[in-house]
Amino acid sequence: MRILVTNDDGFGAEGLEILAETLSRQHEVYTFAPDQERSGISHALTLSSPGRVRKVRERAYICSGTPSDCVVFALLGTIGFKPDLVVSGINRGPNIGTDIIYSGTCAAARQAVLSGIPGIAVSCASREKGLRYGASAQFVSTNLPALVAACTDHAFVNINVPSADIDPGEARWSFPCVQEYKDSLQTFEGPDGFRYCFLTGGDPGYGDQPDSDFGVVAGGRVSLSLILVHPQLPPGYIPGRDFS
Repeated sequence: MRILVTNDDGFGAEGLEILAETLSRQHEVYTFAPDQERSGISHALTLSSPGRVRKVRERAYICSGTPSDCVVFALLGTIGFKPDLVVSGINRGPNIGTDIIYSGTCAAARQAVLSGIPGIAVSCASREKGLRYGASAQFVSTNLPALVAACTDHAFVNINVPSADIDPGEARWSFPCVQEYKDSLQTFEGPDGFRYCFLTGGDPGYGDQPDSDFGVVAGGRVSLSLILVHPQLPPGYIPGRDFS
């Protein structure tokens, strides 16, 4: 299988390198990643300026744009073919709940689905220092046929794996948790007349949701969620009905 690997932590990130190396043992892997960290950039695309792409080595490219740009540029001919699959990660930290909306890692998998090929996002779901990515890479590699089969024309698979060296072996389908963000803003007045703003905050509250992605990972298991890309009509919604 020809696999395109990307991320939002930037080219050379440890999670990306471990994922690409692990998958390349059985597949033809191409790395196409941003030239710097693009965390929290969601599904942004570079439209008002040209994106710069450079081949670093055989089957490895860096891009000046976003994770979504990397997928678009690669699939539209930069690497010369259309891959069978996009795997985005391994992200440094969890992508659960509302994080999925902000995540550049998840956006790359979403862009794959929008482009007509399966997309998988994978994250090492811990905020500790010295993350261990081995379990995440091993889980994806071992279960790749089943993960690809779970992808649909309308959804990508979002995976969160506890930080560990060895695949825990237990995985469960889950739903994205509800998060309660506790952000704050620190500001100071600069000598240039601008006010400088820094968004800070601790870990969000996750509540008691044992079957959510957070609950599954907190229980030491691998969480898998199927994330819709194309919007679905809510129950009771009738298109064409007059507003009243």
